[in-house]
Amino acid sequence: MAVLHALVFGKGEPLLILHGYFGMGDNWKTLGKKFAENYEVHLIDQRNHGRSFHADDFSYELMVGDLKEYITHHNLKRVNIIGHSMGGKTAMFFAAVYPEMVRKLIVADIGPKYYAPHHDSILSALNTVDFAQINSRNDIDAVLSKWIPEFGVRQFLLKNVYRMEKDKFAYRFNLESLTKNNPKIGQALPESAIYNGATLFLKGGNSNYIKKEDKSLIIKHFPNSHVIEIENAGHWLHAENPTQFYKAVVDFLKNN
Repeated sequence: MAVLHALVFGKGEPLLILHGYFGMGDNWKTLGKKFAENYEVHLIDQRNHGRSFHADDFSYELMVGDLKEYITHHNLKRVNIIGHSMGGKTAMFFAAVYPEMVRKLIVADIGPKYYAPHHDSILSALNTVDFAQINSRNDIDAVLSKWIPEFGVRQFLLKNVYRMEKDKFAYRFNLESLTKNNPKIGQALPESAIYNGATLFLKGGNSNYIKKEDKSLIIKHFPNSHVIEIENAGHWLHAENPTQFYKAVVDFLKNN
């Protein structure tokens, strides 16, 4: 089985960071280096993302297996995990299945509930790009802009574009698998899944991914958890308010 790709830096307790859908560990490099002042930080690319392996199959059960393989391969003990969005779902599933491998869990702007598919326009835009006809990143941006008006979202997606050959661009993520498996991204945590360890949910103040009515479900699955709101931030709360995000995480990890 192939082991997930990761950027690793710093010394101390292991802190594993799992990116969201269409993302990669590299998106967390600035914040990761700050965490690395006190922790051994692992910025992990999940399957079908970044520089990790591509596979037709895509599910949280498989991604839990990938993460266990990674932890075992690197001989890590009792890891701290930060998971954002899709990575938060992976982290929740993992902690419920392998609680003995987790010291503390941080879930960024996602809950254990089911989320209806809502990435159709992004997937349509990405699939419209014909790399045989594309000569520059500006050309790719021009195609994406017809579907995606938000400049910040396009910039985030364009980070996945690289030169596969001298005159040919490609995506780092496995677009075919992501498109096929898109309905699985919003999967709910199984009813029986419970993690009793210390857990912090961080909610973007301007995001509706975690609502007030979700808190009872969060407590059901994570009895030893609490929710903190990150101000002036939406779904990408770690990028929009990194100062408050960093402080909330470090305070939680240091608090016994």
